[in-house]
Amino acid sequence: MKILLIGSGAREHALARTLANSASVTSLIAAPGNPGIGAVARLVDIKADDVLALAALAQTERVDLVVVGPEAALAAGIADLCAGAGIACFGPRQAAAELESSKAFTKDFCRRHAIPTADFEVFDDAISAKMYLAGRPAPYVIKADGLAQGKGVVIAQSLAEADAAVDEILFLRKFGTAGQRIVIEDFLPGEEVSIFALCDGDRAVYFGAAQDHKRAFDQDKGPNTGGMGAYAPAPVATPGLIEEVMATIIQPTVAGMAAEGRPFRGVLFAGVMASPQGAKLIEFNARFGDPECQTLLALYEGDLAALLMACATGRLNTMEPPRFADRAAVTVVMAAQGYPEQPLTGSIIRGIGAAEALPDTAVLIAGARRDEDGQLRAAGGRVLNVLATGPTLRAAVDQAYAGCAVIDWPGGFYRRDIAWRALQTRSLRRKPE
Repeated sequence: MKILLIGSGAREHALARTLANSASVTSLIAAPGNPGIGAVARLVDIKADDVLALAALAQTERVDLVVVGPEAALAAGIADLCAGAGIACFGPRQAAAELESSKAFTKDFCRRHAIPTADFEVFDDAISAKMYLAGRPAPYVIKADGLAQGKGVVIAQSLAEADAAVDEILFLRKFGTAGQRIVIEDFLPGEEVSIFALCDGDRAVYFGAAQDHKRAFDQDKGPNTGGMGAYAPAPVATPGLIEEVMATIIQPTVAGMAAEGRPFRGVLFAGVMASPQGAKLIEFNARFGDPECQTLLALYEGDLAALLMACATGRLNTMEPPRFADRAAVTVVMAAQGYPEQPLTGSIIRGIGAAEALPDTAVLIAGARRDEDGQLRAAGGRVLNVLATGPTLRAAVDQAYAGCAVIDWPGGFYRRDIAWRALQTRSLRRKPE
């Protein structure tokens, strides 16, 4: 089949590599792509949110399947345009993508369908929000309602900090139009994990779990980011937890969306808190998470294109369950100095070839450009992903950091403790010799 992949980040680089290795794929186009994706796909310079041009490209190229990476294209209605043109699309229509594009919608949906989540209220004026906060215990969770590239969440430890966050979002528009409304919800104690399911509108199948690191710096310090690294398997994602999440969160969501006339087709990414009171939904994403997607695809075994086509055409029941290698995978994000607030762009990156020459190691392009002089330069906040696999999590972590060490990029930084929680857990469980 002929596929159009939409997006330009490391997630799309990982998807492109996996799709290019799918036996059912004969041709792969990416828009807009990046220098890494260009090694396995033909690039077309159309931005991911220019959905009219993307739909026209899909028609002109007579593609069989459109695979959507970023949330912006889904929120702008690319799947609706594809449906109108009779082209299969892996990704939900605009109405179903509201599970990600509006946190207020999702929280109300959870309330309607008895899906376990933190108690909450929605506000569009600061005075009411602050009055509500004054009657709640710390810590406080304040979220911008709309899409904020994974950064629209503030966890405030004091009332003064929470009030300041309300002002920043509603008055100062820290997150732009995404902050026209806010959701204030109770803080959930426990351990967070990302659980993925592929959905065809009627049914859902489990597609792996991973754990990521949102804070910018070691020891989970610094501002929230789009993700500084991820690993799989995660010890918290026990078979019991996965079964609970599928039964109490994923399946009711798929059924509820279908009942409300918004059938969900694509990947449903549930950010879940494994709390003392059981699994509770933190948020949904309507697309593959980044960097969890990169980590899971490094372990996936099978024809990804055929599986995504089955999702897009309502035929998941004809496919075998997804298979994953009995190994571990780790992604370390290399970001530009100043990320996430003011990343410095333009610095030269060298040494990617040396990193990829290491065993079981790949470097994915997240936010970099190739200049006319052939130099690779930083062109975003998260710039590179170093991805490694190994027979154990410890081996995969060591291999990923060996790859980071040979990349020559003074303008970047990365966390040096990815997977610390899992490694600590396994160390504590190890029997004395």
